[in-house]
Amino acid sequence: MSYVGVPRGTVRKRRSLALFATGVLAVPVLAGCSSSDKAETTATVVPQDVAPALRSQVAEGGTIHWAIDAMPTTFNAFQADADASTTRITGALLPTLFPLDTKGVPRLNPDYLESAKIIEREPKQVVLYRLNQKAVWSDGREIGAPDFVAQWRALSGKDTAFWTARNAGYDRIERIERGKDDLEVRVTFAKPYADWRSLFSPLYPKQVTSSPDAFNDGARTTLAATSGPFRLSGVDKKAGTVTLVRSLRWWGSPTKLDSLVFRRVKPQDRVEALADGKVDVADIDAEAAHRIVAAARDNGGNGQPLTHGPGSEISPAAALRSWAVAHGSDAKAAAAARAARAKTRAAAEVYAAEQDGLRAYAVRKSLEPAYTQLALNGESGPLADDRVRRAVARALDRQELADAVLTPLGLPATPLGSHLALAGQPGYQDSSGALGDQDPKEAQALLADAGWTRDGAMQKSAGTKAGSEGEKAKGKAERQKEAAEDEKAAEDRAAERAERAERAEKAAADKAARADRSAGRTAGAGEKRKPTAEDSLYVVGDRNKPGGDDKPGDDGKPGRDSRPRDDEDSGHILAPATAAAVQSVSLLRQADAFTSPYVGAPAVAGTDTSEGARETVTVRERRTGGAAGAYAPAGTAAPAAPAGVADSARGTLGKDGKPLSLRFVLPSGPGSESLRTVGDKISAMLDAIGVRTEIIKVADAGYFKDHIAAGEYDLALYSWPATAYPATDDRPIFAKPVPATDGSLLVEQNYTRVGTDHIDQLFDQAVAELDEDAAQDLIRQADARIWAAAGSIPLYQRPQLVAADRKLVNVGAFGFGVPHYQDIGFKKPQAAGSPANRRK
Repeated sequence: MSYVGVPRGTVRKRRSLALFATGVLAVPVLAGCSSSDKAETTATVVPQDVAPALRSQVAEGGTIHWAIDAMPTTFNAFQADADASTTRITGALLPTLFPLDTKGVPRLNPDYLESAKIIEREPKQVVLYRLNQKAVWSDGREIGAPDFVAQWRALSGKDTAFWTARNAGYDRIERIERGKDDLEVRVTFAKPYADWRSLFSPLYPKQVTSSPDAFNDGARTTLAATSGPFRLSGVDKKAGTVTLVRSLRWWGSPTKLDSLVFRRVKPQDRVEALADGKVDVADIDAEAAHRIVAAARDNGGNGQPLTHGPGSEISPAAALRSWAVAHGSDAKAAAAARAARAKTRAAAEVYAAEQDGLRAYAVRKSLEPAYTQLALNGESGPLADDRVRRAVARALDRQELADAVLTPLGLPATPLGSHLALAGQPGYQDSSGALGDQDPKEAQALLADAGWTRDGAMQKSAGTKAGSEGEKAKGKAERQKEAAEDEKAAEDRAAERAERAERAEKAAADKAARADRSAGRTAGAGEKRKPTAEDSLYVVGDRNKPGGDDKPGDDGKPGRDSRPRDDEDSGHILAPATAAAVQSVSLLRQADAFTSPYVGAPAVAGTDTSEGARETVTVRERRTGGAAGAYAPAGTAAPAAPAGVADSARGTLGKDGKPLSLRFVLPSGPGSESLRTVGDKISAMLDAIGVRTEIIKVADAGYFKDHIAAGEYDLALYSWPATAYPATDDRPIFAKPVPATDGSLLVEQNYTRVGTDHIDQLFDQAVAELDEDAAQDLIRQADARIWAAAGSIPLYQRPQLVAADRKLVNVGAFGFGVPHYQDIGFKKPQAAGSPANRRK
């Protein structure tokens, strides 16, 4: 299932952009950077969950329907629009010379290679491939040097007629030639290349890569030849299917299945497709996983109604009241009640039928080879100051965030300690110590050093020196423009506050007058009005009201001043609202608390998934103790700051009259509940140190392109896929941005815009280091530097949840590993007899 953020098809395409030359800087080595200083860290490794079985236990024949998010736009994995569907399908059709094992280590594939190794290092690196003599293309031609040469020329970057997404590694090759016979391919590099095993995977036949026309267009809808356990049989765009059939020319272990059908099913439609038996294997989210587990647990229910799903939340007393209204004398109310009961009953029947179908599936779970990070945009604004970035990072309880996502799924919740490797990979080391653990006091000290104080939001400080170089470089005209905009915004807020205050006073006067009339009293000069319910209400979150800093007097009257002041935050304004409205808001917020499939933390209400939809919510609306602006009885405590946070941190910090507020962009789609939950928790953690966050929810479709890649955010959550080749694949992600001729920044894939020359230098050294231990040491040093720069904060490795037919084996949550398509199939029945065939 696709995940909002970096497109899933970028696992290998990250090498698409050219490397920039950088100077060598004499920067002291950070503590913990060298492997000699810190031993390799051991971390919890989650194994594959694929229902493994020996080939002798797998039945012959059958068809599997496998869900994909979308039809592939191309079968050429080296083009920019290749996606996860391209990767999944070509994995069954084309050679991968060094597939990853369960620990993310490249292993030689004996189906295609007898050997591959470096045979010369000086004067130039030479790699000799010895091909499996049985390896052939589906047209009968042997795989050989001409295929290697054609792919190198297409991907080297020298011929711009080839529309390639990447050329890293291929641009280092000097020549490719035949060895002593047709089974040997000799590759000579112009520059040393440590990640040579990443090349020629997938390997395409020369028919696809020999000309620009064939490369650019010929492989978009078909493949001239294949070389795998399956071959391409047909593509039906209308039906949304790609059909593969068993290859008769496959020389490896015989393929168990007759055919493999990849079917387009949107993530939100997966449960229905599984229940209807339309797919056998599908990536799913946590909500779908919980339904499948519940279906297995219910096991038919023995005739009893389900304890979950539509209507299950209705108590016996509520059901009795509903029945009474439906059969009551009020015809209008009875009709409405009967319609509601019928709607609930129909929904419950559909749900029960789906649950019955879901019992045929099992949830297979592992950790996906990808991690979720908090990205901090350091191009401009407060986060251009590294002290502010480090403060944000040190305010985070990464363990709490990992627990929120992974613990409810029964997966180990260990915060990720590296940008460049995942737990279980060789060379993984927790380098987060280069930044430091969570420490709110240290975070506050960093902010104070950067000039952000509690008093800074209230008064302008002329000549403030603290701040980023980007802030210092602002021109006079820009500052004047911003000042004018700020002044206008302040005037607008003041006018709005005055209008609200006037309405509030009028509403209170009208209500008091009605109360006086209902009591039969005549207002006189010497009479005092009795206190009303409104006299004991204040705004939740207002510290200048009862329960806040200003306590009510002994006479029970409200605090000294109940009118809004010009310097108050607009979220604290007393606004008239009926008790019913307050109750409605409260109930809606309670309902939203159960929308997240991962955790029970309250979600932001009002999510709109329409294209271009956008909603803004400030963190103050989510504080514990009630929504800012809501009524509460006098004496109710105002929302308290988290335990252990000093009083000085309980107000928003500011500088030069501006509050420290960060735009936190999050996706609004139904599959992004976990990101929004994590985002809420991060906002609360930042609020505790005086950093306000403005949550902006946007449609999933434009989340990455229009906001992350465009730099229209301060904080964001998205994921990067892991790799076995960090020196090549991760270099563009953390490369230091360089100015373009038009004044913009060339960021490659570094969407945080944070980088250093030394990080680039370490990557460049690692990619040319042929000693694997030395290369890993350089990668660890680069990772520590990335932590210290505080542009990207890894949070946790993403969960991988797969629904699979219970009869299927050798398929499920693969983790780092790749499918062995020839081994996938239906398990043989235990009893003697013919193999069980799929019901389709």
